[in-house]
Amino acid sequence: MVSDLVSSLPFGPERAFRLIVSGGGTGGHTYPALTAVRALAARLAVHGRALEVLWVGTAGSLEERVAAGEGITFAPVVTGKIRRSSNPLKMLSVANAKDMGRVPLGAAQARSIVSDFHPDVVLGTGGYVAVPIGLAARVCRVPLVIHEQTVRLGLANKALARAAARVAVSSEASLPLLPGSARRTAVVTGNPVRPEVLAGSADKAVAALGLYGFDRRLPTVYVTGGAQGARQINQAVGAVLPWLLERANVVHQCGPTAVEELSAQAATLPEALAARYFLTGFVGPELPDVLALADVVVSRSGAGTIAEITALGKASVLVPLATSAGNEQAHNAGHLQQAGAAVALLGNVTPETLREAVSPLLADPERRAEVARQARAHGRPEAAELLVDVLLSVVAGGRP
Repeated sequence: MVSDLVSSLPFGPERAFRLIVSGGGTGGHTYPALTAVRALAARLAVHGRALEVLWVGTAGSLEERVAAGEGITFAPVVTGKIRRSSNPLKMLSVANAKDMGRVPLGAAQARSIVSDFHPDVVLGTGGYVAVPIGLAARVCRVPLVIHEQTVRLGLANKALARAAARVAVSSEASLPLLPGSARRTAVVTGNPVRPEVLAGSADKAVAALGLYGFDRRLPTVYVTGGAQGARQINQAVGAVLPWLLERANVVHQCGPTAVEELSAQAATLPEALAARYFLTGFVGPELPDVLALADVVVSRSGAGTIAEITALGKASVLVPLATSAGNEQAHNAGHLQQAGAAVALLGNVTPETLREAVSPLLADPERRAEVARQARAHGRPEAAELLVDVLLSVVAGGRP
């Protein structure tokens, strides 16, 4: 398929493949887009073809910083944001009205960007910034591919679904939730995961972090609340820490603001237990190796996290962020729990409920292995390549 799709492009290798990518606001929208861009560049390079990319996003945003770090040209557009509320009257706010007034300007900017760049295809990965560029693609008759990372379509992708040539989703569970016309153009690709995440080494984690006090006969739990940590998770883990360390090694990524408090707590642990506890504010390049070492992951249930733990086949206890847009993290976690691929803490999270969720996974290796198997069954480590197939196919005029 790789050779056929690239060789079927309607232009020769003397011209670069031109891609506009738009999506951002959060890492959940930005990093899948980046992974897809890298995979497309690698695919084309195998066949001696170049890729020219223009990333369209919000000025001063995460996506602008990511694009700059990759050497990708960036173009800003003005966007509007809808502040959602369960009470419709609260949505009639001054802030919403002001932002909606910015939409026409953003639409004009987006149309100019698409007209000037002449892309072969536009990829939108969600976030408010993807809407004007996606609509501009429709107006300029450029094929639009949108990618949804969560089970349910976000507002931006809902707005663009009917205008898209193809709708790429991360899960089969998303298909019944699509608008009728979008189901006909939908394809399940999964959520792109960085290749380095899939190539970690447990032994490298031990060496890099100095985890020589870990007892490798015990399971290892990786606790994370994201780059900034999660107070809810930190408090629950801190309260059950002695109990947990009697049964497991723990790598706890707590966020920079919680290190001092948890370090003081860890200082009271018996020496034997303290040797099995590694506390850090942030896990950086060693993340793939930490994930390789982990037998159980305790974390939020954002789309990126779900993609990684399922691609790796990790047993997990998921603690959704209650304030996530559209309650998407609860839907992500609930979907995996129904499939036996994770344990989800969907209600009030206390030390007791966390202990009840983690205990069976630590006590019963067979149960832990079964949850890991079910997680792997939902994983799509090939997602980036499948999304590249979609992008190439809409330009070549075929179907992936």
